[in-house]
Formats: sequence, C-alpha cells, structure tokens
Amino acid sequence: MNELKTVESFEQATGGKRSVVVFSADWCPDCRRLEMFIDDIKAGSTLDWYEVDRDELLDLTEKQEVRGIPSLLVYENGEKIGHLHSANAKTPEEVAAFIGKY
Repeated sequence: MNELKTVESFEQATGGKRSVVVFSADWCPDCRRLEMFIDDIKAGSTLDWYEVDRDELLDLTEKQEVRGIPSLLVYENGEKIGHLHSANAKTPEEVAAFIGKY
C-alpha cells in the first residue's frame, strides 16, 4: 500500500477514481491483524489502496472522523462514500464484504 504522508498527497490520492484509505498506526494490534489478510482483499479489488499513519497526520484523521483504528474509508472524486469503523474491521469477511460494495 502506498503511504500518504501529507494532506496534499491524501487530497491527490482521493480526488479522482474510487480509492481506499486505511487509517492505522504501528502500535495498534488490530492494525497488525488487518495486515495479515488485507493483501488478499486488495488483490480482488479494482480500487486504489493507500495508508495513513494516524499519528503522523492526526489533524487529517480527526477531520475524516476516524475515531478508532484500523478504519477503512472509501473516496471518490474527493468525497468520502464509505467508512468501515474499527469495530467492524476485525475479520477478513467483514472487510471483504465492505470492499465488495464498491
């Protein structure tokens, strides 16, 4: 996954076609669990995938209303069109079902 390190890179990545941004952090155990199966889900997806370290871009994380991590947000043309909150992003089935909508 491409890591977005600035607000500008985030805006560029989410400003066009549908894309998924995973908000996570190195210290987060649930984020590490997500890493174990996310590649399989990405492989079956036509979306562009990016990652934001919530600790590095805390203002952006708050602006995007990310309250828990990991959270997966789907964007199209700069607009958030989907949000899988951390409580519902614990299993491969939950994440795959969410991504399958897009």
